[in-house]
Amino acid sequence: MTKAKVYFSDMRTRYGGLSLPQKLGKLIEAAGIGEIDFQNKFAAIKIHFGEPGNLSFLRPNYAKVVVDTVAAQGGRPFLTDCNTLYVGRRKHALEHITAAYENGFSPFSTGCHIIIADGLKGTDEAYVTVPGGELVQEAKIGKALMDADIVISLNHFKGHEATGFGGAIKNIGMGGGSRAGKMEMHHDGKPHISERKCIGCGACVRICAHGAPIIENKKAHIDLDKCVGCGRCIGACPMDAVKPPADGSSMEALNKKMAEYAWAILHGRPHFHISLIVDVSPYCDCHAENDAPVVPNIGMLASFDPVALDQACADLVNAAPIMANSLLDDHLKADPEGCQGHDHFHNLTPESEWKTCLAHAEKLGMGTRAYELVTVK
Repeated sequence: MTKAKVYFSDMRTRYGGLSLPQKLGKLIEAAGIGEIDFQNKFAAIKIHFGEPGNLSFLRPNYAKVVVDTVAAQGGRPFLTDCNTLYVGRRKHALEHITAAYENGFSPFSTGCHIIIADGLKGTDEAYVTVPGGELVQEAKIGKALMDADIVISLNHFKGHEATGFGGAIKNIGMGGGSRAGKMEMHHDGKPHISERKCIGCGACVRICAHGAPIIENKKAHIDLDKCVGCGRCIGACPMDAVKPPADGSSMEALNKKMAEYAWAILHGRPHFHISLIVDVSPYCDCHAENDAPVVPNIGMLASFDPVALDQACADLVNAAPIMANSLLDDHLKADPEGCQGHDHFHNLTPESEWKTCLAHAEKLGMGTRAYELVTVK
């Protein structure tokens, strides 16, 4: 089996040496970004702008490195993401762009414009055939993302309460789906609430955009007819009372659909992927807060293969020591026996099925889980 090359640079700098943005530029050049013909081509740089209040999202300085590299090769770069399903500051384009500006992603700091790919209300979508799709035959993708000639993913690699981790495939697949597309990916799995643990605080009610959680007699329950299965309430609950579906097949379906959406976006176009393993929070940057990192900062990686890139990032995180006083440390202390023999992502969210996503992406032909790590000094 031919191994994909994944290029790696650590986060160390020396006095008078290269800065981290300069190291990122050197990394993506070594990984071959210059092999892409950018001349007069629209290049979508798929990124997560971070929910205001969250401070673990990637700094705009990193985006500027990618933008400048593309522009220097004659490309027309723009930063992009799609609107969200849930309550927050990124559910329509006006708030989404304002949130991005507040977090530092202005044309002055990044060198390019922001385009919200699925438009003002999340309804500007393209219907894209999924080659080899098993669960999705026609994906609903943000139209601006499909109008681009080239796709570059710039990913913050971190944990996720439903998919185990968020990397390249999640950033592209889930992030590239329109609001209807996100609902399609999520709807197979709907959470439930442990009445024993619930304190009726209403955190799940406040985070839901669809009115699914209801509090009665100081306990919450979920109206499954209204629930779309996005899982935001899982991360919002302070008592760990909201649980993913007991049926693991729903999590498996979510990860497979996410891979199929990513393949719909990438298939037939030049694409390149960059992931930074920094500020590895246990949950998604969609939260309006971020918990302490669960492992130390590890480094920056780049590859033409998003599957190999995600696998390499997962392996590096799983090989890293656990940060004291983090959620992962809490879980290990609470159940040291149950955490033996598993990976960090499983120990954070035991119901997650992150390996299913990579296996399915490989089966679709998106890439390979076999990789060679090439260090860039």
